[in-house]
Amino acid sequence: MERVVQFTGPRQVEVATGESLPLPPGHLRVRTLYSGISAGTELTAYRGTNPYLTRTWDPEARIFRDAGPGISYPVAGWGYSEVGEVVEVSPELAGTPGLPGAGETVWGIWGHRGEGVVPAERMIGHALPEGLAPLAGAFARVGAIAYNAVLAGDIHLGEDVAVFGQGVIGLLTTRLAELSGARVTAVDALDSRLAKAAEYGAAHTLNAHTDAVAERIREATGGLGADVAIEISGAHPALHEAIRSVAVGGRVVASGFYQGDGAGLRLGDEFHHNRVQLVSSQIGGVPPQLAGRWSVDRLQRTFLRLVADGHVDVKSLVSHVVPVADAAEAYVLLDERPADALQVVLEF
Repeated sequence: MERVVQFTGPRQVEVATGESLPLPPGHLRVRTLYSGISAGTELTAYRGTNPYLTRTWDPEARIFRDAGPGISYPVAGWGYSEVGEVVEVSPELAGTPGLPGAGETVWGIWGHRGEGVVPAERMIGHALPEGLAPLAGAFARVGAIAYNAVLAGDIHLGEDVAVFGQGVIGLLTTRLAELSGARVTAVDALDSRLAKAAEYGAAHTLNAHTDAVAERIREATGGLGADVAIEISGAHPALHEAIRSVAVGGRVVASGFYQGDGAGLRLGDEFHHNRVQLVSSQIGGVPPQLAGRWSVDRLQRTFLRLVADGHVDVKSLVSHVVPVADAAEAYVLLDERPADALQVVLEF
C-alpha cells in the first residue's frame, strides 16, 4: 500500500493510503526513506495562503490570472526534498548512462509519499554521492535554493554580505556566502538561530527585534553599508530592512516566498534614494547571466558534493525526524512553534 501526506484544508493534514501504481515505460520506482518538510513554501499550502489556491498560473504568459484557483484541496504529495532507494527500473532503460539502478540510494523530487514513480530523465546523475548518509540527500533542494541566492548576489572575495533569516535555508546561505569569501552578518529574530549562524561562519549576528540592523551594518562597514543583502525569510519588513542595509548601488536578493501585500515595504525611501538593485531569486531557474553554464540540477549536485567533501554540515540542521504517520504533528510544530525546530524530516 502507498502512503501519501495530503492537506485536506487549511491546517488539516492526513496520511492517505492507496494502491501502488504500475510502473510505466521510461520510469523508476523509488521507495522513500526520508522527505524533508519546507518551512516556507509548504507552510503556505498548509496555511492556505499559497497563490495557487486563489489564482491560476498561466505558464505561457507567466502571470497569475484571477480565473479561480489553480489547485484546490486536497493537496496531495506536496514536498520537494526526497531521498530513497530504487526498487524497480523500467526494462528498456537498462544501460542508460548515469541512471541509478535497483538498490542505489537516490535524491530528487517526488513528494511526501511512500514511493515515487519518477521519469528516468529526472533521475540521471541523482545517485547519492559516496560516503553521504541517506538523510543528507533530503537537503539537495533546499541547498540549491540557498546556492541560487548566493549566485544571484554575485558576491566577490572580501565583500560584506547580510543574510536576513536564519532558518535552514538562511543558515545554508550564510555558510555558502562565507565559503564564497564574504564577511557575513546574519540577521534573525531568534537568538538560538543566531548562535547557529555563528557556527556556520557568520562574522556578526544581529537580532531583528532588538538591534537597529541597518544602522549597525553601516557602522560595521565604515558607513558604506553591505555590498549585498540576501533576504530569505519571506517577511516584507525584513526585505525593507535589507534594502536599508546596503550601500548606494548595492544589491538585494529577494529569495523568500512573500505572501500577500507588501506591508512594511516602502520603496520611496532608501530603495529610491540609494538606487538599490533588487533581484529576485527563485529555484525555477538560475541567474540569467549564468544560464549558459549553470542549471538547477547542477546547483543541487554541486551542493551535495560540497556536503560530501565536508564543506557544509547538514546533519546538525535536522532537529526532528518524525514518522510519517505523525505528519500532522510535524506541521503543527513548524507552524506554531518555529523556535523549537529547524529541519523537520518525515521518515517512511
